[in-house]
Parts: sequence; C-alpha cells; structure tokens
Amino acid sequence: MKKTLFITLLLLALFALVIFPQEEKEVASSLFEQPFLITSAGQSADVRLASVLAKRAELNFILSKTATPKDLENIKTLAVVLGVSLKGLGAAGLDMAKEKERINLLVDEAQKKNIPLLCLHLGGEERRGQLSDVLISAFLPKAKMVIVVKSGNKDKLFTRICEEHKITLLEVEKIVDTLEPLKNAFK
Repeated sequence: MKKTLFITLLLLALFALVIFPQEEKEVASSLFEQPFLITSAGQSADVRLASVLAKRAELNFILSKTATPKDLENIKTLAVVLGVSLKGLGAAGLDMAKEKERINLLVDEAQKKNIPLLCLHLGGEERRGQLSDVLISAFLPKAKMVIVVKSGNKDKLFTRICEEHKITLLEVEKIVDTLEPLKNAFK
C-alpha cells in the first residue's frame, strides 16, 4: 500500500513538472539585486507605472526618468522601461537622437560597472511603433531579463531578440500582472 502511494505521488510530481511551465526557475537563475534605478527609454508614462509596481512590490528603487551615468552610484540593477512618447520626449526637452544617446551612455556605464540590465515594456501594442522599435532593438540585446505585456509582443520582436541573445523573457497578460515577476526577480 505504501509503495503504491509513493509511486502515485512520484508520478503526480513528474506530471506536474511536465505540465507546468518552468518560468520560476528561469527567474530564480537571474535574480537582480537592490537598490535599483528605474529610468525611461523613450519618456513614456510607462516609467511611472513601473515605479508604482516596484513600490507595491516593496522593492528598494530610485526613479529618474532622465537618468545619466552619474545616477548609477550605489545602484546594483538598472531597469529601463522601453516605449517612446513624442509628448514625453518634448516635455523632457529631448529628441530621439538625444534620448538614444542618453540611454546608450547609461547602459554602457552600467555594463562597465557590471550592473545588470532589466528591460520592461509595459505599454502593450499601443507603445510599439517605429521609434519604440529602434530603442527596443538597440538596448534589449544588452538585457539579462525582459518583462513584456503580451500585446506588445504580437510580432514576436521581443521573442526573436531574446532567443538570439539568450535573454530570459517573461510575458504577462496585463500591466498589473507584472507585479509578481518583478518582485520575484529581485533578491
């Protein structure tokens, strides 16, 4: 009787491993440290959503929409929220060339300091387009992990880049669903 119960439990455990995705193991293998810096790449309002999610997750972070390399002092992770807003760029006194240069300098300095990059794309399909895709293509390959709202990956751009560069990609249905993966990504 005990042997039958043991075999049944063992089979159920194996079945569960096959049926349920192993996303948590991927996240666990790529944990980030705190404090972390949240900044925008494209000056969309999504950077504010990322800070609200980080606050709800009770994470230790600093928000700087127009962060520069000097803002990396005492930072252990850089989180870049990808998505262009022309209105946001204008309000920040930036154009696409200046914004791309700012993010490039920031990401390069982070790499020099061995600060890992976490990319977020929270705006879904509405926050995609030619300008956003320029930033996604430029900076996503340098990330250690990406969290994207599924509707923003309909064309599988994130999937292709992540597969090519062996980057952990987590897709969520809605912005609010980003909370748990974000929380679990940090020690």
